[in-house]
Amino acid sequence: MRTNLAERLQTALNTRHASNRFRCRTIYRSIDSTHVEVNGRSLINFAGNDYLGLAHHPELRAHAAENGLPNGSGASGLVTGYSPAHASAEAAIARWKSTESAVLLPSGYQANHAAVQTFAALAGQRSESVRFLIDKLAHASLIDAVRGSGCPFRVFPHNQLTKLARLLESVDREQLQVVVTESIFSMDGDAADLAGLAAIRENHDFALLLDEAHGSGVYGDSGAGLAAAMNLSNLVDVHICTFSKAAGLVGGAVCASKAFCDGVVNFGRAYIFSTAIPPLLATQIERSIELMRREPWRQKRLMELAHRVRNHLAGAGWPLLPGDSPIIPLVVENENRALALAERLKSEGILTVAIRPPTVAPNSSRIRVTISSDHTDAQIDGLLSALGDYTAV
Repeated sequence: MRTNLAERLQTALNTRHASNRFRCRTIYRSIDSTHVEVNGRSLINFAGNDYLGLAHHPELRAHAAENGLPNGSGASGLVTGYSPAHASAEAAIARWKSTESAVLLPSGYQANHAAVQTFAALAGQRSESVRFLIDKLAHASLIDAVRGSGCPFRVFPHNQLTKLARLLESVDREQLQVVVTESIFSMDGDAADLAGLAAIRENHDFALLLDEAHGSGVYGDSGAGLAAAMNLSNLVDVHICTFSKAAGLVGGAVCASKAFCDGVVNFGRAYIFSTAIPPLLATQIERSIELMRREPWRQKRLMELAHRVRNHLAGAGWPLLPGDSPIIPLVVENENRALALAERLKSEGILTVAIRPPTVAPNSSRIRVTISSDHTDAQIDGLLSALGDYTAV
């Protein structure tokens, strides 16, 4: 039996190798907000998600060093892991997102699972009484959660709301429809059509779960997210935010009505059976939200740099996907070209990562360039010079 396991594993890994899709981990030592060390060499980091440079903010570092809170929470939030620090952070998150309540979880992945599990619990003994309608390019955590919910689901083509409207028309009136999407899509860098969803809701009844992992901190007043920036926060029934991107930390939260958040605590297995985040991290999350409010220049600088990079690359012939976010995918189709481009940039002191299937669709391998507000003008110049014209790829 064990021999059979080893053979199957090796066959699966060999298949990945043969298609240039094998993944392996690289050890990165963070130097500062824009540099990492790889094998003893300093590289300018254009691959991370620290959009506002807060991961190295001196105030957060000082707070972590001087705070006397314990390293761990010691238990789940329903045992002894829920501290005053957690309660205070959740209140701050709810104010930030303009929701009644919020529930902290160890990651955005778990927050998505807990939210979907809460919706699924509303089906009771009739799993078919809740149906999920999910964007094809939604994050893997959302797809996994919906697939594992036990409820029926349909996938609609990316941002094709005409197709979504047709799916909403073919429903049992007693069935709860839950539309699941992201505000900013992590691999394409484009945005959900929230205005279009608002128009559809005028004629169709559905609940909206919006994952703002890459919108939080980047859009809206104090970084409250894309829905807030578009004055459409009320369109969203459940907001998901993460603190591993713009906030520069780790963790996730479900932000919604008090009733829904009570549902997460009672039905969200990803919350119930997980150890709570450390109290120190909860206080860091609250401090990071405050920094976004106090230092709006970071958000402004980030969007200015993203706009500059996008405009330059478009002028150099790069076929950019639509959007204005700091996630800028450079699609070069096959895996070999993506790997070669990443290696060429690395040789010039620039870190990017080749994104290959199954993370993205076949024939859409890419370099995913991400911008930080801490990138200097000289670093941006170096990136653009190294990329050159698309014809040179």
